Amino acid sequence: MSLNTKTSPATNQAAGQEEKGKAGNVKKAEEEEEIDIDLTAPETEKAALAIQGKFRRFQKRKKDPSS
Repeated sequence: MSLNTKTSPATNQAAGQEEKGKAGNVKKAEEEEEIDIDLTAPETEKAALAIQGKFRRFQKRKKDPSS
């Protein structure tokens, strides 16, 4: 493990903040991207029912951990 002695901690913090800003821009771009899912497709309905069932079981176990 080597320490970088050429840069000050303040410089390292500024670089970290800059990286966070870049990550925020990428996240915004992903949010703006429109995803087209056919909600009437049988596969989508099947997947939704499976997810809902697993979530309901999770909630039940969370409420009553003995079962």
